[in-house]
Amino acid sequence: MDLNSLRQFLVVARLEHLSHAADELRVAQPSLSRTIARLESELRTPLFDRAGRLRLNDTGRLFRDYVERALGELEAGRRAVAEATSGSFGTARLASETFLTFIGPLTAFKRAHPGVEVELRQTPAAEMARRLLAHDVDLCAASQPISTEGLEAVPLLDEAIWLATPLDHPLAGRTSVTIEQLAGEPFIAAGKGHWHRRLLDRLFAARDLTPKIVCEGDELGAIAELIKAGLGVGLVPDLAKRSFPSDSAAWIAVDAPDCRRTLTLYWGAGNHLSPAARGLRDTIIGWNWMSGGPHTPAAITP
Repeated sequence: MDLNSLRQFLVVARLEHLSHAADELRVAQPSLSRTIARLESELRTPLFDRAGRLRLNDTGRLFRDYVERALGELEAGRRAVAEATSGSFGTARLASETFLTFIGPLTAFKRAHPGVEVELRQTPAAEMARRLLAHDVDLCAASQPISTEGLEAVPLLDEAIWLATPLDHPLAGRTSVTIEQLAGEPFIAAGKGHWHRRLLDRLFAARDLTPKIVCEGDELGAIAELIKAGLGVGLVPDLAKRSFPSDSAAWIAVDAPDCRRTLTLYWGAGNHLSPAARGLRDTIIGWNWMSGGPHTPAAITP
């Protein structure tokens, strides 16, 4: 069970397709098939279901998690040795559902430390805990709860979510609106799995309702523009609301105590964080979300 075989297994587990995995790894498919068969023989159990399309089974998922953590520890060790011997500050790797929220702290961090490399990876919240435990990223920011076992977390921001409507919409003159009053309204929303969409679905489901979605996509920055164009209504967090011109839409409070967003920063409790990652973490935690600036500049120390 060598490291190369384990790395190849992870690619097959991610893609659940032998030929696509072989293409990505640049190896012959028969050779990759033999590698997977050899692993299954050593473990004395199948890792994939092969009825129809290749699918990672429960045992395969269990093994995948251990392999990711093991290889992640080795990579973390390699990076720690490289930092210690080269005297560099390393790389800061941040995963988030969206990076629009972090433009301010990221800009401030790069201005203060222009020589530090920052890697940004757009990641669904469902994958964040696994990527942190596998040392694939250093920090994760999520607007919905993720598994906290083995992780440390700091809440960054708790904010209201507004309903935005076109200026000539019948609801535009109201100061507040209930979810029941929004039944049948055309919603512009994010795709399934995104915190924005999960909030919308949860608010309606709690009242035995289903939102009418007329536009679904991942370009959250376009939501307010589509609302302004009269294509529908949408939920917009307070932080984003402050960045839009006051005449771009009508903003209405939603009469539901759970119509809020809590933004949280996570990292692995036992993970080695490079000086760069620690500096980025401190910058994000110390950011003043109300004023749009840092409380104090975050220094990087070895």
